[in-house]
Amino acid sequence: MIILKFSKAALLSALVISASVLPSAPAAARTTNSQDQSAASLAVVMDFLSNTAPDKVEAAAARLVAPDAVYVSLSFDNPELKKIEPWTGTATGPNAYSSTFLRVAEYWTIEDFTITDKLASGEDVAIFGKFTYRSVEVGHVFTSPFSIHAKVHEGKMTYFQFMEDTYASARSFRQSGSWTVKTTKATPAFEVGELRSK
Repeated sequence: MIILKFSKAALLSALVISASVLPSAPAAARTTNSQDQSAASLAVVMDFLSNTAPDKVEAAAARLVAPDAVYVSLSFDNPELKKIEPWTGTATGPNAYSSTFLRVAEYWTIEDFTITDKLASGEDVAIFGKFTYRSVEVGHVFTSPFSIHAKVHEGKMTYFQFMEDTYASARSFRQSGSWTVKTTKATPAFEVGELRSK
């Protein structure tokens, strides 16, 4: 039988080294909880985006959106843009979420909507992609990148911000007219607004 003897200093040193090398159980649990929260948040947002067709979006909003949730569509508040795209600006509640997608379907035919990247960290979710729409009345087609920042708390979306190329989307309704633009002192004024056929 071999008996090993260690001084108190040696034992304390060994314990300190062990504690610094091995992850603590609470830290590991926090990591797992954070990963679970991120996955759950992403699942809620993806569930909503998968059910934005006119016959599904109202039920999806009722199920997945908090009563006081904020929806920021394209701008915080832009009265001129709101004349063209009435859903723009800041609104609250499940109806703000569903009515946006219902009206988009009235204004455009959705030819493509592709998600390219999905990120989640706790309650925050970011979605990136691109879409191609055709305006119903004028028939102009445009392709735009989009980005979404959403927040999810206890299984419900509490915040949703949707961004796109609003110049392209508003321009898809243009029938005539142009702007005379002056951008810098060194740049001569020029005309914009001519539509090119695709």
